[in-house]
Amino acid sequence: MSTDVEIVLVTATFQAASGREAALAAVLAKYVVLSRNQPGCRNIDLAASSLTAGRFVVVEKWENAAAQRAHFDSPEMVEMAEAALPSLAAPPEFDLLDGISAHDLA
Repeated sequence: MSTDVEIVLVTATFQAASGREAALAAVLAKYVVLSRNQPGCRNIDLAASSLTAGRFVVVEKWENAAAQRAHFDSPEMVEMAEAALPSLAAPPEFDLLDGISAHDLA
């Protein structure tokens, strides 16, 4: 039995429009909680930048690429995108990362 574990990492960075920080944070917080129940989700975290006001980063871990792709087509993802749009200063930036030293503690 192999001990290799595939972990797909995704980051999404969002910049809130001025005065819309709380609204965007609320949308992203709801998305994170709902998405944690998606099949193949290992974890999703939401963080706010200490250096750039209104910048939020979502870090996602998925069991495999298929689970990650399915999630991006999920109703939770679509709802988040539509709800976040009025609060964004610019389009979000997404990055798909190769896990060099990715690990789950659980």
